Amino acid sequence: MGGDHHTAVSQPSVFQSSLLSRINERQVFRTLQAHGPLSRAEVARRSGISVPTASKAVESLLRAGLLEEGHASEAARGRPARHVRLANRTAGVLGLVLDVGLCRLVGAGLDGKLHSERAVVFPTPPTYEGFLDAATDAARSFLAPPGAAMLGLGISMPGLIDTHCRQGILSPNLPMTDGRSPSLDLAERLGLECVLVQEAHALCLAERWYGAAKDLEDFAVLDVTTGVGLGVMSGGRLLNGHSGLAGEIGHITVQPNGRLCGCGNLGCLETLACDAALAELVSHRLGRRLSLDDLLGDRCRPGVTAAELDDVVHYLGIGLAAVVNLFNPATLFVHGRLFELEAGLFDRVLDETRRRALPPSLADCRIVRAQATKPQGAVAAIIEHLTNALVPVLPADLFRATIAASDKE
Repeated sequence: MGGDHHTAVSQPSVFQSSLLSRINERQVFRTLQAHGPLSRAEVARRSGISVPTASKAVESLLRAGLLEEGHASEAARGRPARHVRLANRTAGVLGLVLDVGLCRLVGAGLDGKLHSERAVVFPTPPTYEGFLDAATDAARSFLAPPGAAMLGLGISMPGLIDTHCRQGILSPNLPMTDGRSPSLDLAERLGLECVLVQEAHALCLAERWYGAAKDLEDFAVLDVTTGVGLGVMSGGRLLNGHSGLAGEIGHITVQPNGRLCGCGNLGCLETLACDAALAELVSHRLGRRLSLDDLLGDRCRPGVTAAELDDVVHYLGIGLAAVVNLFNPATLFVHGRLFELEAGLFDRVLDETRRRALPPSLADCRIVRAQATKPQGAVAAIIEHLTNALVPVLPADLFRATIAASDKE
């Protein structure tokens, strides 16, 4: 009791300091992703970390090539300020949409802006090896010219994808990908970081960063194009499920004795309520193969009957109501082109949804057309992967505590 007592001052270990630095870099990257080019002072203010800490993170990201300096602008007091932004000229990524019929490859900056003028579109080959060859040739056309460093490739693909094994498990619409890993195979061929994401999950990420969901923590995207897929953002994080298989609402049985689905079951939702389902229905009745593009190209729509549209409206309403009741999203975005067939068709689907959804859940949910595209989804997937590589996602309370600790250093 009478001895001298010395208060021990704990110093962060090298590991802790490194982790704190990476967390700060991730926070700065996310801030610029959400708000666009900012001065260093604005980065600090919007990210909630101190100016010295933010500046240190910015400098580290600049050295890594993930950020670049923008043009000088006038600050509030008239003093020139340099802005920093996500790299666009000096670094980029690729996004590949693997879909039925056509594949599309685009380039983009780390800000997600697509370089659409250089997009490559090619017919989806009938074999997996053929796809790898075509995708490799297309990607190399982006890699060959000198210029921006290419940091990775995001691949959007329909069907069930095991995120642990990074491979397709079951794709009723693209069975050639079953048991295959496009991301691993293309990474080996291209020497490029690649990530594979289920297309509805990719659309969810695209809507979050480049669409109308920028300020939303709880929303869902229902894709009704090739099939029916669902991406759900809950508490600001993508809902993947145990193995990344969450969101396969398209294979809920809604008509037990209905049409055969590619998954082997009868009457799945996606056999009745998507772009491809409507085109298949009309094709079967007319005895000739038609796509939705064919139906949209015919202004008079003689091939589509009122009864067929009524069926699509009916089952889409069932699907939307199920999403509202199950996930209680603040906003439900619907991605599909069949609504272009007839004025007011989307409103009819909303009316059907209102008749079937639980009133309290629906009262809290806005249902609108999606803004994001599949190429944006593929790009968002690789940028999300690169961002998470800075440091894995932490629980919100731990993240805030860590940021607070870093500002006390």
